[in-house]
Amino acid sequence: MAVAHQNDPQTIDRLLAAQGRWAVVGLSNNPRRPAVRVSRYLIEQLGIEVVPVSLKGDPVHGAAGYRSLAEVPGRIDVVDCFVNSVKVGAVVDQAIAVGAGAVWLQVGVVDEQAAERARSAGLDVVMDTCPVIEAGRRGH
Repeated sequence: MAVAHQNDPQTIDRLLAAQGRWAVVGLSNNPRRPAVRVSRYLIEQLGIEVVPVSLKGDPVHGAAGYRSLAEVPGRIDVVDCFVNSVKVGAVVDQAIAVGAGAVWLQVGVVDEQAAERARSAGLDVVMDTCPVIEAGRRGH
């Protein structure tokens, strides 16, 4: 049996400090959704470029939105997953297909098999935590 995923603190530190380009899957204009608050924090506090990805492909925070990771032009450093655990495996597979550097599964989002597929494909994996929480713990 595979060992359960353990988040690597150095990976988290590197991803939060890199000021990369994050595709936030599940980011819409619904202000009640946590993705809106978290993505604003990424932009305003960490200097991260956020690319919204949602079923409608709505623009958010002044950035063009897309309906899938495959539609996003250019490089994606991190795919931040605001989808439930049942659906996240497909998002992780898309992240692998587009050559993303990492997947970040939000609090409560757990899929050990998807995490293993991502690691095997060379992606960094962070699971079941939030960048806002992790940044606060690390003083970012």
